[in-house]
Amino acid sequence: MTTTVDEIAPDIFRISSFVADFGIQLNQFLLRDEEPFLMHTGMRRMFPATLEAVARVIDPATLRWIGYSHFEPDECGALNEWLGVAPNATPVTSPVGAMVMLGDFADRPARALDDNETFSTGRHRLRFLSTPHLPHGWDAGLFHDEATGTLFCSDLFFHPGETEPLNRADIVGPAVAAMNASLEGPMAKDMPYTADTRPLLDRLAALKPKTLAIMHGASFGGDGAAALRDYADAVDTILGVR
Repeated sequence: MTTTVDEIAPDIFRISSFVADFGIQLNQFLLRDEEPFLMHTGMRRMFPATLEAVARVIDPATLRWIGYSHFEPDECGALNEWLGVAPNATPVTSPVGAMVMLGDFADRPARALDDNETFSTGRHRLRFLSTPHLPHGWDAGLFHDEATGTLFCSDLFFHPGETEPLNRADIVGPAVAAMNASLEGPMAKDMPYTADTRPLLDRLAALKPKTLAIMHGASFGGDGAAALRDYADAVDTILGVR
């Protein structure tokens, strides 16, 4: 497994490992600032590779904030390993995530963020967006970096393969193809469709992000609002009729 590091927006680095057995990339995102922020830790067994990749950009011990979108191994499996090497690092998540998940799992207390709450990392300001069950999990939430217009959008826009770091053409097509391909089988129904799904996606589009930091597949640079609206239309069509 090879892990690559690419700057996809100013001070934002995509750390990507292609897992051939699954045919997908597992991506974490590091924001380099006075108080560095890591979006997703990766799986526990991937920690040495992720640690080495982060060390190419910052001293890992200086990591201050660790965010994730929902409680799964690829999002936060290595959280305690990171808390061990970064003594001042604090997990940030939703109140549900802090109370129900990390209250028992994490070696140090998490900071619970209310919907729309912001915090500064120095030159950047991150806004937490509560998104229950989007992409999945009642603890779900996303982060938006207001300085660069980067939305850390987790499993949204999932697409398989060993892709380029940043797609500036079309991210909706690959995501729709992957969505259609996953309607059957053991991994089907990973994303629930609720009365809140479309309003939440529309809310994300209203942020007008310039970069979509995607956890599985290439990130996207361009009109993020249009991409999110088109993606929402596809979700309505494909998942809303099941």
